[in-house]
Amino acid sequence: MISAIILAAGESKRMGQPKMLMPWGKSTVIQTVISVFQAAGVDDILVVTGGARKQVEALIGRSVQTIFNEKFAQGEMLSSVQAGLAAKKHEASAALICLGDQPQVQARTVQRILQEYKENRTPIIVPSYQMHRGHPWLVAREMWGEMLKMRPPETPREFLIRHAKIIRYIEFDSPAILQDIDTPEDYLQSKP
Repeated sequence: MISAIILAAGESKRMGQPKMLMPWGKSTVIQTVISVFQAAGVDDILVVTGGARKQVEALIGRSVQTIFNEKFAQGEMLSSVQAGLAAKKHEASAALICLGDQPQVQARTVQRILQEYKENRTPIIVPSYQMHRGHPWLVAREMWGEMLKMRPPETPREFLIRHAKIIRYIEFDSPAILQDIDTPEDYLQSKP
């Protein structure tokens, strides 16, 4: 089983309000991201919450699993990735690391990453657009031990740099893999 770990624990300080709850089309940012993974055929989805925990959990209901990142206020992504991986370490063979504030990600992107993993069991698969790494990226369970042992100020980016020689990059023709929404300007430029 491949799990999607959607990182939604940030405090949205630059946005000024919980961005996961913001409208996106006929839905919200977080619901759109969840829907993309469901449409791509990912059955096991875990949302890592933090700053707006109660609101996010109330919004998504029981449609997916949630876990609370107790270290969310430290403001770094590593603790959310670790919380998600720890919750799935006995269930999943791999995890897609996804940003909760990336509602433009496309189901076909997720499907292509899943296909690459199923065909070749590549331990790390990263989408790329014009030589820039994006999300979601996949990491096989055999690599999780190292990620779970990492400590701040280390970051998931450093993990990827350390394993650059074994990463399978998949080039995409859309910048959606790079686009998240951190500020009101990002939101207004990207909003459908």
